[in-house]
Amino acid sequence: MALNLKSLLFVSLFIALVAAPIAEAQLGLISGLLGLIRIQGTVFCTSNGNMGVNGTETPVFPNALVQLQCGAGNVVSSATTNGSGVFSIVLDPLQFILSSLLTNCNLVVNTPLSNCNSKLPSVGCLLSSLQFIGNTLLGLLNVANIVPSGFQFLAG
Repeated sequence: MALNLKSLLFVSLFIALVAAPIAEAQLGLISGLLGLIRIQGTVFCTSNGNMGVNGTETPVFPNALVQLQCGAGNVVSSATTNGSGVFSIVLDPLQFILSSLLTNCNLVVNTPLSNCNSKLPSVGCLLSSLQFIGNTLLGLLNVANIVPSGFQFLAG
């Protein structure tokens, strides 16, 4: 009986020491595939779409269509700002390469600025390149965080 107990203990210890690292390695491979790219920011109701000098007193641009355009202006994704002027675009990293997004894509707001303030232009658009600010780990999910580098007004 003592021999069987020792054998059982040995087998259990062997499984714990060998199987656990194998499971962790397999999970690591899977978790490498579990990721997202999140482009998030705020569009302000100013002549350039950025926060003004007063900071918190700067009005936001609600209901503005924000497009992610790549290459020759191809729209690959879009989002509408909420009541706080915030937008969020989520992309699958298996379909988009991070370095390519940062070099070949821009955020474009074609919604006229006059929609949020009648004193602002009714033609033209806001344009911003993208900036990677780091990764966030949410459980097994790795999220690459991207923000607008700063909008510029382009007259139409």
